[in-house]
Amino acid sequence: MSDEPQVQEPEDNGASSAGIIATLAVAGMLAGLLLVVVYEATQPRILAYKEKMMKEAVGLVLQEPASFTTLYLVDGKLTLDLPEDAVEKDFEKVFVGYDEHNSPVGFAVVHNRAGFQDQVKVIFGYDPETGGMMGMKVLESKETPGLGDAIEKDMDFVGQFERVVAPLVGVKKGSGSGDPHEVDMITGATISARAVIRIINEAFERWDPLIKAYDHGGSKDA
Repeated sequence: MSDEPQVQEPEDNGASSAGIIATLAVAGMLAGLLLVVVYEATQPRILAYKEKMMKEAVGLVLQEPASFTTLYLVDGKLTLDLPEDAVEKDFEKVFVGYDEHNSPVGFAVVHNRAGFQDQVKVIFGYDPETGGMMGMKVLESKETPGLGDAIEKDMDFVGQFERVVAPLVGVKKGSGSGDPHEVDMITGATISARAVIRIINEAFERWDPLIKAYDHGGSKDA
């Protein structure tokens, strides 16, 4: 019997590596399939939730009209109806509210632009006959908690948008002259507050002529 140490031949790991790669590939495919299944299952609920939130926001900024409907911007004009085979999400839109007699009470417009941290998305309602604001709500914002997010939480600031007149002018709090276009800024959140004013003024400048040109003679959704 030999006392020489036995030399173990290195194992061929080719088959083992191939098995690991195959396992990872299958796991990746299953994970991808799972993501697709979850997406397909949750997407209708997500869209329904967003639609519900938008309806509530429209009602809020139009001071709870009896009803409202959607108008689409098609070929430079607002209309109730989209072209045949058109995809709704491909068109810009505004909302018009009606009282119990089916008379228009105001329009709600959504617009966004950069704030201090990121994009700020706002919806506001106004009366095109007077330019009088009816309400404002921040739909999306990533402004600094405790500072910039005051554009959502400071009710003194938010409440102003039920009584001012567009186009708006931001002024230091307490320094206004009583002009109906003036909006008091938020101490410590001036950039975010001015972003809201710019958003509204930009949207007002663009949409007001289109809204005033809209013919209410057609039918409307309930």
